[in-house]
Amino acid sequence: MKLKRSGVLSKLVVLILLVFTAVTLLNIRSRLQAAEIQLSQYQEAVDQQRETNAALADDIANSGDPDTVLAVAKDKMGLVEEGEVIFYDTTN
Repeated sequence: MKLKRSGVLSKLVVLILLVFTAVTLLNIRSRLQAAEIQLSQYQEAVDQQRETNAALADDIANSGDPDTVLAVAKDKMGLVEEGEVIFYDTTN
C-alpha cells in the first residue's frame, strides 16, 4: 500500500487555517477581557446605586421621625434653630 504525500499547497492551506484560528482566538480573548472590565465597572455602578437606594429607602421610612426631619433640615438645607449659632472654619 502506497501512502500519498501531501503537497505543498495542502500544507500551506493548513498553515493559513492555523494562523487564522490563532488570530481569531487572540481577538476573542482581547474582546473577552474588555467585556470583563466593563462588567466590573457596571457591577460597581450597580453596587453604588443599591447603596443610594437603601439610604433613600431609609430616609423615606424615617420621614415622620422629628429627629430625622431636624437632621435633614440642618445638614442638607442649612437651617438652624432659633438662637443657634453656626461657626465656619476658615483656616483651610
